[in-house]
Amino acid sequence: MRLNRNSRGFTLIELMIVMSIIGILLTIAVPSYKRSVIKARETVLMEDLYQMRRSIDAYFTDNNRYPDSLDELVGSKYLRGIPRDPFTGQIDSWQVIPPEPGPEGDLAEGGVFDVHSGSDLVGLNGIPYSEW
Repeated sequence: MRLNRNSRGFTLIELMIVMSIIGILLTIAVPSYKRSVIKARETVLMEDLYQMRRSIDAYFTDNNRYPDSLDELVGSKYLRGIPRDPFTGQIDSWQVIPPEPGPEGDLAEGGVFDVHSGSDLVGLNGIPYSEW
Protein backbone atom coordinates (compact mmCIF):
# COMPACT_ATOMS: atom_id res chain seq x y z
CA MET A 1 0.00 0.00 0.00
CA ARG A 2 1.35 3.37 -0.97
CA LEU A 3 0.85 6.52 1.10
CA ASN A 4 -0.49 9.52 -0.68
CA ARG A 5 1.73 12.59 -0.24
CA ASN A 6 -1.34 14.78 0.01
CA SER A 7 -2.79 12.85 2.95
CA ARG A 8 -3.47 14.96 6.02
CA GLY A 9 -2.73 14.15 9.66
CA PHE A 10 -0.09 14.30 12.32
CA THR A 11 2.86 12.05 12.70
CA LEU A 12 3.62 10.26 15.92
CA ILE A 13 6.63 12.51 16.53
CA GLU A 14 4.52 15.67 16.19
CA LEU A 15 1.96 14.32 18.66
CA MET A 16 4.71 13.36 21.13
CA ILE A 17 6.22 16.87 20.93
CA VAL A 18 2.83 18.50 21.58
CA MET A 19 2.15 16.16 24.52
CA SER A 20 5.59 16.96 25.97
CA ILE A 21 4.95 20.69 25.72
CA ILE A 22 1.55 20.30 27.40
CA GLY A 23 3.18 18.25 30.19
CA ILE A 24 5.83 20.90 30.78
CA LEU A 25 3.22 23.67 30.92
CA LEU A 26 1.14 21.66 33.41
CA THR A 27 4.10 21.09 35.72
CA ILE A 28 4.59 24.85 35.79
CA ALA A 29 0.91 25.78 36.18
CA VAL A 30 -0.32 23.27 38.81
CA PRO A 31 1.86 24.47 41.74
CA SER A 32 0.94 28.06 40.96
CA TYR A 33 -2.75 27.13 40.92
CA LYS A 34 -2.50 25.25 44.22
CA ARG A 35 -0.74 28.21 45.84
CA SER A 36 -3.43 30.61 44.62
CA VAL A 37 -6.15 28.35 46.08
CA ILE A 38 -4.38 28.35 49.46
CA LYS A 39 -3.97 32.15 49.33
CA ALA A 40 -7.69 32.52 48.61
CA ARG A 41 -8.57 30.32 51.60
CA GLU A 42 -6.18 32.31 53.80
CA THR A 43 -7.89 35.52 52.71
CA VAL A 44 -11.29 34.07 53.60
CA LEU A 45 -9.95 32.94 56.99
CA MET A 46 -8.53 36.39 57.76
CA GLU A 47 -11.83 38.05 56.86
CA ASP A 48 -13.89 35.56 58.89
CA LEU A 49 -11.65 36.03 61.93
CA TYR A 50 -11.83 39.80 61.55
CA GLN A 51 -15.64 39.79 61.38
CA MET A 52 -16.04 37.42 64.33
CA ARG A 53 -13.58 39.40 66.47
CA ARG A 54 -15.34 42.62 65.53
CA SER A 55 -18.66 41.07 66.55
CA ILE A 56 -17.19 39.88 69.88
CA ASP A 57 -15.92 43.40 70.58
CA ALA A 58 -19.28 44.96 69.66
CA TYR A 59 -21.08 42.46 71.92
CA PHE A 60 -18.73 43.32 74.79
CA THR A 61 -19.25 47.05 74.23
CA ASP A 62 -23.03 46.72 74.23
CA ASN A 63 -23.40 44.18 77.08
CA ASN A 64 -20.29 44.78 79.22
CA ARG A 65 -19.50 41.07 79.06
CA TYR A 66 -18.26 38.58 76.50
CA PRO A 67 -20.65 36.15 74.79
CA ASP A 68 -20.88 32.64 76.19
CA SER A 69 -20.57 31.07 72.73
CA LEU A 70 -20.43 31.92 69.05
CA ASP A 71 -24.07 30.84 68.82
CA GLU A 72 -24.94 33.66 71.21
CA LEU A 73 -23.46 36.13 68.72
CA VAL A 74 -25.77 34.72 66.06
CA GLY A 75 -28.77 34.71 68.40
CA SER A 76 -28.11 38.34 69.37
CA LYS A 77 -27.82 39.31 65.67
CA TYR A 78 -24.15 40.31 65.85
CA LEU A 79 -23.43 37.68 63.19
CA ARG A 80 -25.76 36.32 60.52
CA GLY A 81 -24.28 32.89 60.99
CA ILE A 82 -21.13 31.17 62.11
CA PRO A 83 -18.81 31.06 59.10
CA ARG A 84 -17.39 27.79 57.81
CA ASP A 85 -13.66 27.43 58.54
CA PRO A 86 -12.09 27.41 55.05
CA PHE A 87 -9.47 24.82 56.03
CA THR A 88 -11.54 22.37 58.07
CA GLY A 89 -14.78 22.90 56.15
CA GLN A 90 -16.82 22.91 59.37
CA ILE A 91 -18.59 25.57 61.41
CA ASP A 92 -17.96 23.89 64.76
CA SER A 93 -14.17 23.58 64.53
CA TRP A 94 -13.39 27.14 65.66
CA GLN A 95 -11.18 27.32 68.75
CA VAL A 96 -12.76 29.62 71.30
CA ILE A 97 -10.40 31.45 73.67
CA PRO A 98 -11.93 32.47 77.04
CA PRO A 99 -11.06 35.79 78.70
CA GLU A 100 -7.94 35.88 80.86
CA PRO A 101 -8.03 36.92 84.53
CA GLY A 102 -7.64 40.62 85.19
CA PRO A 103 -5.00 42.17 87.49
CA GLU A 104 -7.04 41.35 90.62
CA GLY A 105 -7.61 37.79 89.44
CA ASP A 106 -11.25 38.32 88.50
CA LEU A 107 -12.52 36.90 85.23
CA ALA A 108 -14.52 38.88 82.74
CA GLU A 109 -17.98 37.42 82.26
CA GLY A 110 -18.59 35.24 79.24
CA GLY A 111 -16.70 32.51 77.49
CA VAL A 112 -15.59 33.93 74.12
CA PHE A 113 -12.78 36.47 74.20
CA ASP A 114 -11.12 35.45 70.93
CA VAL A 115 -11.44 32.85 68.20
CA HIS A 116 -8.91 30.94 66.07
CA SER A 117 -9.08 28.38 63.28
CA GLY A 118 -9.37 24.73 64.28
CA SER A 119 -7.01 23.66 61.50
CA ASP A 120 -3.67 22.06 62.32
CA LEU A 121 -2.15 23.23 59.02
CA VAL A 122 0.56 25.88 58.70
CA GLY A 123 0.03 28.99 56.60
CA LEU A 124 2.16 30.18 53.72
CA ASN A 125 3.75 32.66 56.14
CA GLY A 126 4.96 29.83 58.41
CA ILE A 127 2.46 30.52 61.21
CA PRO A 128 -0.11 27.80 62.06
CA TYR A 129 -3.69 28.80 61.28
CA SER A 130 -4.61 28.02 64.89
CA GLU A 131 -2.48 31.00 65.94
CA TRP A 132 -3.91 33.57 63.52
